[in-house]
Amino acid sequence: MILPVIMAGGTGSRLWPLSRELYPKQFLNLVSENSMIQETVSRLKLDDLLPPLILCNEEHRFIAAEQLREIDVEPSAIILEPEAKNTAPAIALAAIHSLDIEDDPILLVLAADHVIDDIEIFNETIQSAILLAEEGKLVTFGIVPSKPETGYGYIKQGKTIPDSSAFHISQFYEKPDAVLAQQYLDSGDYLWNSGMFMFRASRVIEEFNLYHVELLGCVKRALKNSKKDLDFIRINADDFRQCPRISFDYAIMEKTEQGVIVPLKTDWSDIGSWNSLWEASKKDDSNNYLRGDTITLDTQNCYINSQSKLIATIGLSDLVIVDTKDAILISDKKRSQDVKLVVERLKEQQRTEHQVHREVYRPWGKYDCIDHESRYQVKRITVNPGAKLSKQMHHHRAEHWIVVSGTAKVTNGGSEIMLTENQSTYIPIGVIHALENPGMIPLELIEVQSGSYLGEDDIVRFEDRYGRLD
Repeated sequence: MILPVIMAGGTGSRLWPLSRELYPKQFLNLVSENSMIQETVSRLKLDDLLPPLILCNEEHRFIAAEQLREIDVEPSAIILEPEAKNTAPAIALAAIHSLDIEDDPILLVLAADHVIDDIEIFNETIQSAILLAEEGKLVTFGIVPSKPETGYGYIKQGKTIPDSSAFHISQFYEKPDAVLAQQYLDSGDYLWNSGMFMFRASRVIEEFNLYHVELLGCVKRALKNSKKDLDFIRINADDFRQCPRISFDYAIMEKTEQGVIVPLKTDWSDIGSWNSLWEASKKDDSNNYLRGDTITLDTQNCYINSQSKLIATIGLSDLVIVDTKDAILISDKKRSQDVKLVVERLKEQQRTEHQVHREVYRPWGKYDCIDHESRYQVKRITVNPGAKLSKQMHHHRAEHWIVVSGTAKVTNGGSEIMLTENQSTYIPIGVIHALENPGMIPLELIEVQSGSYLGEDDIVRFEDRYGRLD
């Protein structure tokens, strides 16, 4: 049996302002109506396929679970990483836990943020590598390069493996400069390093024992001391923090004697920048990608994405323009890799725009902060049918709720009331309260907060169906 392992960590800082720490690119619908993680799971059309194993940051757990539910996929497990440690610890976690799912499955390790053009060729190539994995090989998939790309690592093919389309791995290479990238392309011996792998669980564990036994020990302890939290596996944070921060390539693939590479002949991108997203997207007759409310005059070769307002351009070329409710990015397409420097500046200035959107998703729904000053803020809150916010209180703020549509079941101190459209309630500072949507349609309400401190950490929870009492 084949167990897909979907690595859904990372923050996608080069795709700011759409990608944020608490809602990164793998959960965004950047190239289709589905999100990147939904596309990754949906493109798998293989025989003997187990439900996927998902690895993600604990902050993203409800987003990942909800997006899988939207495409009717129930995962084998969702393992929560307390912090990012790169791909080697993540793959070790998946390999060890997979033995509790299936008797020594073949692991197909995929990143959640790749764009792959030809789904049929992708599945045929994966299928062709299964025998190699069954024979104990550690397979990686190399993309046949279409241009002298400087943003990817490369792998040099060695000797052909008889009776297969695979090659021995000669050497790994870091991202080259333009001259070297052209030489790699011209030689025909180099493939882009895709970061996709296939191997038996027991086989990769043996390789960790050979080359990184300390890392394997940390991961085993973290899993042994893990806790089940609703549908999630919450590994022990203290044990996991002892793991080195290292990629699977460095830890295993560059050392193993069992590594092989299988060429994958399809358009592919890891969407590492706005320029790469522009290249992977469908464009109009002027070579522009346009999304949202836009008007363009004499504009060519641009990526323009409006999330909240009209964007009008005149006489522009080779630009990235991205609008969200709280930020606008305008960049030369060639400088799109430098968006991460803007994110670093935001962190230095202790701002929040790198971390969260104005519209924030929660397991019960979402809220949009539509106005705020030092002693008040106004939110539009959407509560999904059947969902309930935690039973809670605040030390520093009072709240006033006005129902816009739907029905609200409200606990306010010692009383319980039902509110419908245009009705409201006031919750003083220090009063225990709860909000629930008992209806069949979304509950929409306006919340006005007032007080000396309005931070999200001023919440004392007493009951919570989503396991957030810690």
